[in-house]
Amino acid sequence: MLELWGRKNAYNVLKVTWVLAEIGLDYAHHDVGSHPGDLEAESFKALNPHARIPVLRDDNGVIWESNTIVRYLCALHDPAGLWPEEPFERSQAERWMDWELARLQIDFIELFWQFYRTPEAERDAAFIDSALRRCAQDVRQLDAGLATQPYLAGDRLTMGDIPCAVFLHRYINMGLDVDWPIHVDRWYRRLARRDAYRKTVMQPFDELRGRLRF
Repeated sequence: MLELWGRKNAYNVLKVTWVLAEIGLDYAHHDVGSHPGDLEAESFKALNPHARIPVLRDDNGVIWESNTIVRYLCALHDPAGLWPEEPFERSQAERWMDWELARLQIDFIELFWQFYRTPEAERDAAFIDSALRRCAQDVRQLDAGLATQPYLAGDRLTMGDIPCAVFLHRYINMGLDVDWPIHVDRWYRRLARRDAYRKTVMQPFDELRGRLRF
């Protein structure tokens, strides 16, 4: 039985729950990260010494780092589906996954934390404006990548879309006037027709508003 540790509305955990739902894998969920001290508990640090979520365990052992978990699940359970078997096609998916980790996630999380997770009286308007501009640039890069194809690695959903698309629902629903170009909009609409995306990513996140800690 697969086991997943993490708070289900955490950004990086959403990547994994979406993949699990997309492939149709059953798993046991352990709610870690919803209460103070969860991540520092010795029992959890024995799974991930970096004290970060998500963590996955199956019969092969323990895996941490969200994008690595996504790759692992797709390679093991959905070869030729979410995991492209042809090397160049797979490189297209992986380059977007690496870009998400190095650029998009950093920019969006900074915006989301400063605008949405920070109480209004404590917000830094200049920092929000800067993060919003960086996110707008990231979205335009996604739009360019989607200009000639429906998904980031080609004509079908792959693991490359998953980390990059987790932010979309929050980006357009957190109360800011955001950049939203046509190809990204069409991509989002395609994803929104998928049960797995709706049931995992497109969920309310109001409990995070103005909340810096759990």
